[in-house]
Amino acid sequence: MDSLRKDIERFVTELVRIPSTPGQEQAAMEYVYKQFSKMDICVEKVALYDTIKQDPDYSSPIPDIKYDGRYNLRISKKGTRPGTKKLFNAHIDVVPPSEGMEEPWSGKVVDGVVYGRGACDDKGPVTAIYAMMRMLESGGFDFAGEVVAHLVVEEENGGNGSLAMARTGERGDCCIVLEPTDYRVLTSIRGAVWFKINFKGKAGHSGQAGQTKSALLMAVEAINILRKYHAGLLASSRGIELFDKYENPMPITFGKLVSGNWPAAAPDKAQLEGVLGLLPNKTKEQVCAEMKAALISGSEMLTEDNFELTFTYRHDSSVTSPDCEFVRSLVKANTDCGLKVEIDGMTASCDAWFYNNQLGIPTVVYGPGTLKVAHSKDECIKLEQITESAAVLHKFVQNY
Repeated sequence: MDSLRKDIERFVTELVRIPSTPGQEQAAMEYVYKQFSKMDICVEKVALYDTIKQDPDYSSPIPDIKYDGRYNLRISKKGTRPGTKKLFNAHIDVVPPSEGMEEPWSGKVVDGVVYGRGACDDKGPVTAIYAMMRMLESGGFDFAGEVVAHLVVEEENGGNGSLAMARTGERGDCCIVLEPTDYRVLTSIRGAVWFKINFKGKAGHSGQAGQTKSALLMAVEAINILRKYHAGLLASSRGIELFDKYENPMPITFGKLVSGNWPAAAPDKAQLEGVLGLLPNKTKEQVCAEMKAALISGSEMLTEDNFELTFTYRHDSSVTSPDCEFVRSLVKANTDCGLKVEIDGMTASCDAWFYNNQLGIPTVVYGPGTLKVAHSKDECIKLEQITESAAVLHKFVQNY
């Protein structure tokens, strides 16, 4: 690993310097494709098509996004003898730069720390896969079975890249979705739904009390109803392993409210957007139905005729037993490399459910970096964490 440090630093810094927000990952994907293609491994472009929008699990928070001509990557290497097929997943896309982020695409390195948008979420973890593959193809390392990595687009806006890979029907004995986890092995990952509500009121002058119906007030009423629904959902979700230690492992967040164009006029339209987390005791379908029922029954102000609730992102929770052999092997790989490791639950949502729930592959989330700085103006990752996690993944591949 020491001999690869300069190449690892070059890979991650050059990758961070390439902007790759959802729908704009092509240049970053091409860079990654060229770098992996230099190795003695199989590197395939997996084409994406606009028809993915017809899939019932397609997420659509970004309107008019196109897929024809874009692609994911499938990277694989076979071992020296039969054995388990080990899948890895990481995403190339990043969220837009934060307010106050002066050099989001600098990729600068200061005292062994890489800075920039995507440094820890998720280009550092992508680099860990690159380093692991460099180790495996360098020779002298014996492992059984096959290693397959899916490098995907659009995790940040709902996982459409992983959805496309799931629809290829790939099979495997285990899957590690790489996200920044501080070396924690996350075996339970909460789900989430992103919602959008359009309200239809009756516009009018502020002096015409009783003649207007403010869509903005309807949105405020909906916020109060959904906060009450969330409180009940949280109370009914207590006692679930790995999540109960968290005060609020499945928060509700109201991220956008748009309405009106004049202080003295009641607006006839409003749009509210947010996200609600869910734990394994509920399915995404149950939560979606319960949210609509709560809005209709919770206030005389809201009726089925004056608001429309839609869901742009729907993920179920993903649960793998902490006692399974796969998890024990990953934990051992950490301890063998001298790292402290903890099995925990993930209080955010990610692509794990596509592999675990839809393909039936035991799946965990693990990787270098910390969520504490992901999506922030201070996003960064230590180079040492990348090399350490790559060594863990390499050890795991050899042992499992």
